[in-house]
Amino acid sequence: MLSNIGPFQLLIVLAIVLAIFGTKRLRTLGSDLGSAVKGFRSAVSEADKEPAEIETNESTESTDFSSAKTTQPEEQK
Repeated sequence: MLSNIGPFQLLIVLAIVLAIFGTKRLRTLGSDLGSAVKGFRSAVSEADKEPAEIETNESTESTDFSSAKTTQPEEQK
C-alpha cells in the first residue's frame, strides 16, 4: 500500500503540510517530536535495566508480610 508512494506524492504532501502549519510551527513540531522520541528511548533502556536490578534486590531481601498493616474497607451508606 505505501510502496506505491513516489517522490512526487511526497512533495505534494510536504507542500500541503507547509501550507497548513507554516515553517515556524513545523520546526517546533519537529523539535517536540525529537524530544518525545529521545524520552521514549531513555524510558525503554531504563525499563530494560530494571528487571536485573529487581532480581538482585529480591534475592537479597526476604519479604515478611506478617507485619504489614491491613485496612478494612469502609461501609457504604
